[in-house]
Amino acid sequence: MLWVFRFFSVWPPGVLHALGGLLGWGVWAFSPAYRRRFRSNSAQAGVPFDVARPAIAEAGRFAAELPRLWLRPYAESCLNNVEVQGLELAHQAFARGKGVIFFGPHCGSFELGPQALAEVFGPQYGTITAIYRPARQAWLAEIERATRQRPHLSVLPASIGAIKAMHKALRAGRATAVLTDQVPPEGLGIWAPFFGKSAYTMTLAARLAMQSGAALLPVSCERLPWGRGYIVKIRPAVKLPANPDLPGIVTRINQSIETIVLSQPGQYLWGYSRYKTPRQESALEHPAHKGKS
Repeated sequence: MLWVFRFFSVWPPGVLHALGGLLGWGVWAFSPAYRRRFRSNSAQAGVPFDVARPAIAEAGRFAAELPRLWLRPYAESCLNNVEVQGLELAHQAFARGKGVIFFGPHCGSFELGPQALAEVFGPQYGTITAIYRPARQAWLAEIERATRQRPHLSVLPASIGAIKAMHKALRAGRATAVLTDQVPPEGLGIWAPFFGKSAYTMTLAARLAMQSGAALLPVSCERLPWGRGYIVKIRPAVKLPANPDLPGIVTRINQSIETIVLSQPGQYLWGYSRYKTPRQESALEHPAHKGKS
């Protein structure tokens, strides 16, 4: 399947997004379960279906742009059609010397976000460390392993070693990147409110912040129409109380995610099963979960 990715990786963004829009509507047409989940999740967030509807096509556009994002030449910049906003917020956070935790949701081009942040801040502040949960399909997992590394960006499959690497990065004053609205395996999260409904939520970003003192910076990446580019927006850091507790920080992170989603309701993956019961996966017990560094 790698040849398929290579074939599409050289196509212009506008063409990929046009094909992706058709793909998104195709999935909508043939998956009743997806339609039910999409409508249920957007309704839970108080977003009318007409407002959320563009996200059907945008989900396909996200899939269609992956070959280009993953397989463009290693030395080729991703910033040619990317505007990064809120740079001063990140510089202020780095200046504290305790590291930065960039986090965001399944919204817009969330695969591009870490690449752009790494190109902007990596030369000055060092490599950004991110983790991901490998795809269950062996062929896709192999593509992920082969293509996700980028200049100043280290992308590691979720493991004890990856969590240790994130701790090490923060202790050195560098940055990490976390997708905080994905459902973690059982034992690696807590139940916290998300759009007024209890959702099993990862604690990784919150624990990293508590243990390191790193700043928690929300980030969004908006996809512009007709392949015209992207806007990466760095938002003000999550304000922590004087005596922070884990549930409180996780809730504040979820609130930041809600703000991003409501600012881009037409680009959120409403079809993601956000409220599902977590699966058991003891292999991912890690130091961040156990409170160690």
